[in-house]
Amino acid sequence: MAETFPCVKPRIHELHGEMTRWRRELHAHPQTAFEEVYASEFIAGKLKAWGIETHQGLAKTGVVGVIYGQSPGGQGVGPRIGLRADIDALDIHELNDFPHRSKFPGKMHACGHDGHTTMLLGAALYLAETRLFSGVVYLIFQPAEENEGGARVMINEGLLEQFPCDVVFGMHNWPGLEVGKFAVCAGPIMAAFDVFEIRIRGRGCHAAMPHLGIDPIVTSTHVITALQTLASRNTNPLEQLVVSVTQIHGGETWNVMPDEVVLRGTVRTFDPAVQEMAESGMRRIVDGVCQALGCSAQIDYQRRYPATVNTAQETELAAASAGAVCGAENVRTDATPCMGSEDFAFMLQHCPGCYIWAGNGPAENGRLLHNARYDFNDALLPIGASYWAQLAEDYSSQRHGSVAK
Repeated sequence: MAETFPCVKPRIHELHGEMTRWRRELHAHPQTAFEEVYASEFIAGKLKAWGIETHQGLAKTGVVGVIYGQSPGGQGVGPRIGLRADIDALDIHELNDFPHRSKFPGKMHACGHDGHTTMLLGAALYLAETRLFSGVVYLIFQPAEENEGGARVMINEGLLEQFPCDVVFGMHNWPGLEVGKFAVCAGPIMAAFDVFEIRIRGRGCHAAMPHLGIDPIVTSTHVITALQTLASRNTNPLEQLVVSVTQIHGGETWNVMPDEVVLRGTVRTFDPAVQEMAESGMRRIVDGVCQALGCSAQIDYQRRYPATVNTAQETELAAASAGAVCGAENVRTDATPCMGSEDFAFMLQHCPGCYIWAGNGPAENGRLLHNARYDFNDALLPIGASYWAQLAEDYSSQRHGSVAK
């Protein structure tokens, strides 16, 4: 690793084997939203053992570590940077058969949050030992990134009042991007995440006598087709919108037309104006189609996560720090935004910052995110940890001048 990426910090390079053991222990003990007790205690135990000020309890299982640098004006005076890692797993039954596979049936670290946690822990140990920065580094270990908005809960419970960050940064492993490479862009990088449920009510009857009923199944097919016009005919072709129906529930047997069909799905956007249009357009289309075909409809539309929007100055800093670790030629700064979503967006609504992707290697053989055969690539551990450490030192230098080494 040190030969391939000479700017991986030597101390972190020494920790590679130990970090790999941490990561695999976390992988073997996955827990989901607000129940990540194992990870929370593991993290807190490490931070306390290293003499790092440790706070627990935000959003139930969240952990925040505080490391003070060499500030001429006193402890904590100077730049305040937040580094965030997510700690939760997914409701997926793991199909891997290696020794560190999940010990909890139906739960799995299928998105690499075990690796994200480990990389921030590695950076924490290095920063606590060296303190080659001024100000303060807040290590934010956040629960419930998957679907439940743990970042929002931490903020609502006072995260940024207790730990007032000037800037905040996030990172995610990215299958399909080579290990040792990073990708980022200023502006939107991940989409807003909305969900919907549409209940279409008709009148059930015998399937052999459909004229005696009002068919919600036929109506649902027209609704599904019509919803695609939101993207194809209602949105500027230069803007992005995805409307996906992912569930259809209706009927119980072969020869009975049901009373009701339920459709569920998701909407993804980058622009709040497009998001607003999508919701109002969906209500118009569903009501219109159902009325035309004799059915009624009830719509539950929820805006879960906003778009993840990187600020320009912080994106430039993140790219420079990644380049210092892996070489500027290995950092792509014009990454194509992804229509997936990320609740780090809530933190970026309150603080300037940047969310960057770190290469996790080939995506084949189950290395895709949210795949039952996924496993985080341990080769990334010292690279990501070095990026976090470099970023903290670079931000300190940028804001407060360099610290003597």
